[in-house]
Amino acid sequence: MTVTVDRSVEDFVATPRQMFIDGIAKEANNSTYGLGAGIWTRDISKAHALAKKLRAGTVWINCCNVFDASLPFGGYKQSGWGREMGHEVLEAYTEVKAVTTQL
Repeated sequence: MTVTVDRSVEDFVATPRQMFIDGIAKEANNSTYGLGAGIWTRDISKAHALAKKLRAGTVWINCCNVFDASLPFGGYKQSGWGREMGHEVLEAYTEVKAVTTQL
């Protein structure tokens, strides 16, 4: 019998209280994928510091699977390129051009 794992749907990192944010981010980012991440904590300032370091397209703090049409959605690494929804989706349909005229 052959077992093949194509993609892990969810990676889970449980950390001891003493582990520092850099160590947690390094462990969590040690993945080929980066669609979403969830942080559960009482310390919101530490959660925001960790969210900044995580290579994930969406980071939820003390909640899970909260989506809004005004927020961009997409992943990092092998979890996708580009963004859906939100203002960022317009980048896929526009090109920037600079036009200069001497007066």
